[in-house]
Amino acid sequence: MAEIELRDVSITYSGGQHSSKGGLFGARRESLREDLPVRTARGIRALDHVNLTIPDGQTFVVLGPSGCGKSTLLRVVAGIADDYSGQVFYDGVVMEDVPPKKRYIGMVFQSYALYPNFNNEGNLAFFFKLHKIDDAETRERIRYTSELMGIGFKELLPRRPGTLSGGQQQRVAIARAIVRAPRLFLFDEPLSNLDAKLRMQTRTEIKRLLHRFGITSIYVTHDQTEAMALADQIVIMRAGKIEQVGTYQELMLNPLNAFVAGFLGLPPMNLLAGGIVDDRRLVLGEDTLRLPESVAAQTHNGQVVTLGMRPEAVAIATGSRAGSGLWLAAVVESLEADLVHHTQSVYLRSGRWSFTGICLTEIRLQIGQPVQAQLDPQALYFFDELSGKRI
Repeated sequence: MAEIELRDVSITYSGGQHSSKGGLFGARRESLREDLPVRTARGIRALDHVNLTIPDGQTFVVLGPSGCGKSTLLRVVAGIADDYSGQVFYDGVVMEDVPPKKRYIGMVFQSYALYPNFNNEGNLAFFFKLHKIDDAETRERIRYTSELMGIGFKELLPRRPGTLSGGQQQRVAIARAIVRAPRLFLFDEPLSNLDAKLRMQTRTEIKRLLHRFGITSIYVTHDQTEAMALADQIVIMRAGKIEQVGTYQELMLNPLNAFVAGFLGLPPMNLLAGGIVDDRRLVLGEDTLRLPESVAAQTHNGQVVTLGMRPEAVAIATGSRAGSGLWLAAVVESLEADLVHHTQSVYLRSGRWSFTGICLTEIRLQIGQPVQAQLDPQALYFFDELSGKRI
């Protein structure tokens, strides 16, 4: 186990395939285009002055859109990418000259990366044979790992990877990472090739194993459900930069900027851009909203502000307006039922703004129907449109 720290890490590629160290991680090769978000005069900047500390034993899930630099971050931590500036520390020790094979990392890939010519026991034993470790110790480590992996895993060991389902192959890949007793787990979208049921089962298994071992882990994904289920802390990335770090609840309640607010959530926060501040009020088309005192004190007349609200803060009425708050006349564009929770997401349009509300399925709505949308004044967010920062 280890505390991992990235200090002012940047990496810029001038073009072509970036250099990678070989060793145990040489099987992981990706095209540059998938990971690199920002073009500069020098090339494509994959990571932009990243500072991050992952405490010993915690699981950090790195979440962000495709091309934001998530996998590049993993490669830097693993030592596969070595052409970066800044420093990477394991327990306070600079890792610049430490090759991947000596970092005691267990890595699980999206593509499983199992050796097809070995049976699964041979895949687990490969690390020990490579390092000429005693056969008795190897068998004991495989036996112990098989018990940890749960019912039915021992039956997989005599078989070859090609005879297994996707979920079974991923179980073997996870076991291969565990058997080495790593200081650090690195997961690179390990569940994206599985169907919904297998994804849920494997996610539960990963969570059980992480909880049992308490090993420092970095888990890259684009799936918010995985992030909620597995993370002690979530790292939101965009264009090679870390936008915010926190628990899921912290990020939902206190987003630092409009990107985090609009990215996180199922469905995400509504963002109504283009509001104009006028005499401590926000003008949205023909509607106006008195700004809270704390927000009004930080704005000026003519400032362009984005109004944010979670879908659950949007009440939908089919009759006349009643009660205080901001009301928007809207038209139903589409409906999406959630029969499990007896609710429906209602996609609305008001003037040039589109937004989402949630109401009970008992409320009968039709596409094209005019409605009134009431915004809860206590659950509104305000963002400066120029900088994106929350006011």
